[in-house]
Amino acid sequence: MLSEETQKDILLRLKKISGQISGIAKMVDHPRLCVDILNQIGAVRAALDQVGFIILENHLKVCLPEAKSPPHRREAIDELIAVLKRLL
Repeated sequence: MLSEETQKDILLRLKKISGQISGIAKMVDHPRLCVDILNQIGAVRAALDQVGFIILENHLKVCLPEAKSPPHRREAIDELIAVLKRLL
């Protein structure tokens, strides 16, 4: 589970990302240089990667240690590996 502070941080970041995506849509609608649009896409990707890292860090520090028995820990690790394979 995410702490209240971490949850607030992530939600704030996602709202900013949402604004960036809206900005990209406007850039496409009101033609801008392709390079400018690509730079904004890169910024959104980096921001999303940062959100993902925050959640991953929380999972490693909070969720995995809560898996008390070795079989549950192994399941949690396998689940995390599967998610990371899809992301990377």
